[in-house]
Amino acid sequence: MSTQHPSENRGTYALVMHLPHATTIRIGALGAHEFPRGYYLYLGSALGGLAQRIARHLRPEKKLHWHIDYFLQHAQVKQAWTHQGAERFECVWARAALALPHARVVAPRFGASDCACPAHLVFVGARMPKFP
Repeated sequence: MSTQHPSENRGTYALVMHLPHATTIRIGALGAHEFPRGYYLYLGSALGGLAQRIARHLRPEKKLHWHIDYFLQHAQVKQAWTHQGAERFECVWARAALALPHARVVAPRFGASDCACPAHLVFVGARMPKFP
């Protein structure tokens, strides 16, 4: 039995990923999109297991369920950033990522089928931007 407080097992996360080659990827029902080579941020939340969600994303073999699962067949996770707590910040983080220089949406609605965001996957350019 876990002694972890429920709010410590949930939170928001960002995956920093690199796609080594421009690639057309079919993203489930979103269809095929041409993804340029470079760095991407994926913003998500895990309300029932933050560490488990990150571990799932890092596993090479998994059932393709979420949009990010299709993308991760081609991209490499370089870093994972997390914030523990019950509040969901993925939409706030997605807006902040889209405000970065050179940032843009490549696949509209990617990871954002349950909110009004343009996408939760943001292309941030050929080089990873520096963060304060």
